[in-house]
Amino acid sequence: MERYRIRPGREVDLRTFDPNDTGAFDGDKDDGKDALKALNERLEDLQERLWAEQKHRLLVVLQAMDAGGKDGTIRHVFEGVNPQGVRVANFKVPTRKELAHDYLWRVHREVPGDGEIVIFNRSHYEDVLVVRVDRLVPPEVWGRRYRHINDFERMLADEGTTLLKFYLHIDREEQKERFQDRLDEKPWKFSMGDLGKREQWPQYMEAYEDVLRETSTGWAPWYVVPANRKWYRNLVVGTVLVETLEALDMRYPAPADDLDGVVIP
Repeated sequence: MERYRIRPGREVDLRTFDPNDTGAFDGDKDDGKDALKALNERLEDLQERLWAEQKHRLLVVLQAMDAGGKDGTIRHVFEGVNPQGVRVANFKVPTRKELAHDYLWRVHREVPGDGEIVIFNRSHYEDVLVVRVDRLVPPEVWGRRYRHINDFERMLADEGTTLLKFYLHIDREEQKERFQDRLDEKPWKFSMGDLGKREQWPQYMEAYEDVLRETSTGWAPWYVVPANRKWYRNLVVGTVLVETLEALDMRYPAPADDLDGVVIP
């Protein structure tokens, strides 16, 4: 999975990342789904250890262009985990109350506590993406936010949170096909605003390249995930999650009482 990780300070040109890539995986779609099932089972066990130990926290950030697969990734990668210890935070257009505070205020309230996994479906990165492309704030405002975000994430890491950030990389043709499927099968999910964002594709690619370059750090790395093939997207995200949690070397806590000889009446 290291091939998809953005090293700190690396120049990023998304045209060099193949959204159809399947890496070194030696198998087809069915094999990939079987592999994901095994990852689901391992993730379920690791999440239970995380919840039981109450020592670590995991924050997963998902960003993508519209129809990039954020919802599908959450649904398939986290299938079977205990919802008691996993939750999803969505960040939509800020409310009046949220706009009355700094832009990270609403984000900080959603970060995980001990034993939790929290998934950001969109995130604080909207404040250096949407606001930039739509020119909601001037460049000197969104430009300094890279430093704010790095400092914020460093504070979270220093306080015990493990951060993983995934950019789900699809190409424009794949987005077109997914929009058409959405229009035909789930029109309630389709918005005319989606077409406006599609017209801004070059501006968003440039903004994402700057985000990946400026905010992929040792404590909060970005992964560019090939996402045209949904099964491989899920496999990459699931593998990174499992490997990261395994590296925490978590243990179930010892029982508070001596249970030797206990007989349930």
